[in-house]
Amino acid sequence: MRSRLLPALLLALCAVAALAGCGSGPGPSEPAASATRSAGAWVPSSSALADVCRSRLPQQAADTLALIAAGGPYPYRSDGVVFENREKRLPRQRGGYYHEYTVTTPGSVDRGARRVITGAAGERYWTADHYGSFQEIDPRC
Repeated sequence: MRSRLLPALLLALCAVAALAGCGSGPGPSEPAASATRSAGAWVPSSSALADVCRSRLPQQAADTLALIAAGGPYPYRSDGVVFENREKRLPRQRGGYYHEYTVTTPGSVDRGARRVITGAAGERYWTADHYGSFQEIDPRC
């Protein structure tokens, strides 16, 4: 019995140690990447994310972006909550930097998988697969 318990305990301790850093922002030697705006111009973030033209998104994404620009009201209680970037697919930032908004999916009985994620510097990201992948939204096209 003891020989089976020890490996399980060690595995659990390793998992806890690995998760200890979750949600933390970049360290002092890790500059955070973000989109910047200078004189109203959109500058893509320095991440390796592919860009997508705003005009190529579904109409429901355009509707969500308009609601974000207007400050709401949002159709779902969870719209505007902090997005924690647990998957680490967006540039690392401090906690509270990102917020998520639902993009309705026609025919879905729940919120669906589509979201717009906003960053504090004004950047916008699109995911159609519930955080599996992201594209940075280019507002210029």
